[in-house]
Amino acid sequence: MTSRRPAPRARFPLSLRRHPVPWERQRSTWREARPAVIAEALKRAHARPSGNWYVIGATRGVPRDQPLARTVAGQEVVVWRDAVGRLVAGPGVCPHLGAPLRDSPVRCGTLVCHWHGLALTGKPFAGWDPLPVHDDGLLTWVRLDSAGGEPPLVAPVVPVRPALPGGVPAVYAGVGTCEPEDIVANRLDPWHGAWLHPYSFVDLTVVDTPELGQRNGEAEDGFAVDVSFKLAGRLVVPVRAIFTAPEPRTVVMRIVEGEGQGSVVETHATPLGLDDRGRPRTAVVEAVVAASDRRGFAVARALAPFLRPLMRAVAGRLWRDDLAYAERRWQLRSTGRFPG
Repeated sequence: MTSRRPAPRARFPLSLRRHPVPWERQRSTWREARPAVIAEALKRAHARPSGNWYVIGATRGVPRDQPLARTVAGQEVVVWRDAVGRLVAGPGVCPHLGAPLRDSPVRCGTLVCHWHGLALTGKPFAGWDPLPVHDDGLLTWVRLDSAGGEPPLVAPVVPVRPALPGGVPAVYAGVGTCEPEDIVANRLDPWHGAWLHPYSFVDLTVVDTPELGQRNGEAEDGFAVDVSFKLAGRLVVPVRAIFTAPEPRTVVMRIVEGEGQGSVVETHATPLGLDDRGRPRTAVVEAVVAASDRRGFAVARALAPFLRPLMRAVAGRLWRDDLAYAERRWQLRSTGRFPG
């Protein structure tokens, strides 16, 4: 990817679009969105190691008194907090008679099966073996070596983020009928932004793409995009963002120029298993960490408890459309009709 010198930021981060272009008259992007470029980027993402780590949810989503339960790649998993608040994880099936541990409470750091009272502290017991778990401060990861089939890594590939105490983080979760690669392919197609999401993005131009056949490192293997985020009416925030895929199930959008420089949006795709019709289900866990070096951002940090629901709602609106995109892609692939 071509290196570019960052442009100086304006003192006032907002812009007024003087001559808004109607949606149907904006510049078409279908010629630039070459299927081969997206497919090559997806292939390179798949070649990077994940170490068999899967995101299962927000760290805030694991309370003291009950487990966080997920089915990951067809395996039931539970995560809970021990007596000192550390995360522990393991199979979600009780080794006694198969009770679903997702319905069992946590008492003083011990998961107590609600069928017969079998108590699990997070240590091996009666054929129940713990799973490696990682808390990165924002998201919870579990390592499933039997599902991933890769050489395991001690820790997951966690993208570089702004310091959480200085930012405003929020986590959105949704589920679609598709596979992880369909989620990742959606995020590696930045050309669709202003067409599919005109309520959020305008004036989008992809200014740099990885070359076909490129084999450089992940840091140079990204899509650079100039885009404006819509606020209200003609008021927008123009930024430059770069999309990269540090591992097979993760895509990171990082703002590198403009307001909120350094802010990141991480999209993680976690396979869940098959539904009752044999179709794959995939969870999207999207972590947003907003940051800014402007003085006024201290107000945003103070209002974080009120901003998080709004940030999740914005992500949910975008993913309503993006999941439809991913589901359509899987449907076409599964029936041999995908044009790529």
